[in-house]
Amino acid sequence: MRPDSPSLRAALCGLTLVSLTGCLAPALSAPPAAVPVPGQFAGRVAPSAAGDTTSTGDVRWQKFFEDTALVALIDTAVHNNPELLATLQEVEMSRYDVQAIRGRLAPQVGVAASLGLDKSGRYTSQGAGNASTEITDGRRVPEPLPDLSVGFVAGWEADIRGKIRSQKGAALARYLATVEGSRYVTTSLVAEVTNTYYELTALDAKLSIVRQSIVLQRNALQLVRAQREAAAVSELAVQQFSALLLNAQGLEYELLQQITAGENRLNQLLGRFPQLITRASTLPATVPGSVIEGVPSHLLANRPDIRQAEWQLKAARFDVRAARAEFLPEVRLTGALGVRAFKPSLLFSTPESITYGLAGDVLAPLLNRRTIKAEYARANAAQVQALLNYRRTILGGVSEVSTLMAAVDNLERLTRFKAQQVEALDRSVVIAGELFSSARANYLEVLTAQREALNVKLELVETRLRQRVALTNLYRSLGGGWR
Repeated sequence: MRPDSPSLRAALCGLTLVSLTGCLAPALSAPPAAVPVPGQFAGRVAPSAAGDTTSTGDVRWQKFFEDTALVALIDTAVHNNPELLATLQEVEMSRYDVQAIRGRLAPQVGVAASLGLDKSGRYTSQGAGNASTEITDGRRVPEPLPDLSVGFVAGWEADIRGKIRSQKGAALARYLATVEGSRYVTTSLVAEVTNTYYELTALDAKLSIVRQSIVLQRNALQLVRAQREAAAVSELAVQQFSALLLNAQGLEYELLQQITAGENRLNQLLGRFPQLITRASTLPATVPGSVIEGVPSHLLANRPDIRQAEWQLKAARFDVRAARAEFLPEVRLTGALGVRAFKPSLLFSTPESITYGLAGDVLAPLLNRRTIKAEYARANAAQVQALLNYRRTILGGVSEVSTLMAAVDNLERLTRFKAQQVEALDRSVVIAGELFSSARANYLEVLTAQREALNVKLELVETRLRQRVALTNLYRSLGGGWR
């Protein structure tokens, strides 16, 4: 090739253009630094084995929950919950987005056909040329001139600047983020179904306590009425015992309404219409004794919401690369191969009808780059936002685990004290009744003992419920429930 050849000059111009625009592209910022996490959870002794990542969150929910009725309800919810099913469709849409962008890396080939008609003015260069030209021997160019063509067209963007590959990386990262998002919805669903189930069993236990109290208070009311007849007490005592009984009877119907609402809420989570819920008769008196929290760094790999935020951060990083690629030249190749003639009989009957073309385009932004700069700045801001969201999710996860571990421990101690308090008040009710029958205690002491016993029994059930809910939420916060 001669130094002054047109091809060499065009190549040198193209290289110069690429070099200039490459120098004008901003440098990529440094990758985000790893988020530091503490070596252990607050208030806990570090694990004996260094780097131990064993955690209760690794246990499958079918193994963690021992109640067979609860396990069956969770299984139904995982397969039928509308919100979870909708989230899974988001995963499918993201997967197709990845396939669509991946297809842009390959050449695009299609079939094209066209039909046209052209009439040029006689007093124009084209019209005058057609009038004096024989398209075949003894036949001039038809007027007007039909135009028929059939063939293949192809186009390919040579991704030398890496824009499409960056977009594919961002789409893949977002797909994986939706996968983690669906897992997070699953963990939340498992926890919500479990907590609602425990609320129902707690309401059943409260209803049983209230009904037992109603029987006791009816007997006490009959005794007071008999003593009123004997002039041992006044009508005031009868009315106060009657008011206590009416209060318990009203509480019974309030609990029945709460049970109905709880069953309907749980059925909605299960993706079915209202119906009776098969459940245990009462809350378990104890909770599993060994909950292994592991180390905080294990949350980064086990909690779906943290992994989702991590993939969103990686997607934002790819978006920055794709936005930076807009500063660089775009190279596009186009080609066509087919046949073209002015009437159908000539399309395939002669090699003269064959037509083809090949072209290459290089487009580089030189002026008015404000839009590209703005998009690049926006992508960088979105990356910073994703990084902050990632750090916030980690901070929230570690704090949540620490809080729930303390709650499980403290509620266990509180439950023991409440159980002892119930035993003491049950004895006080018996003693007050015996003293009242022998006229050694007044009716106010009996009323007070019965009222306090009822309240503390309900508080004990509520404390056990809080304990079970805290344990379930701790299991979820450790990343359990999606396996």
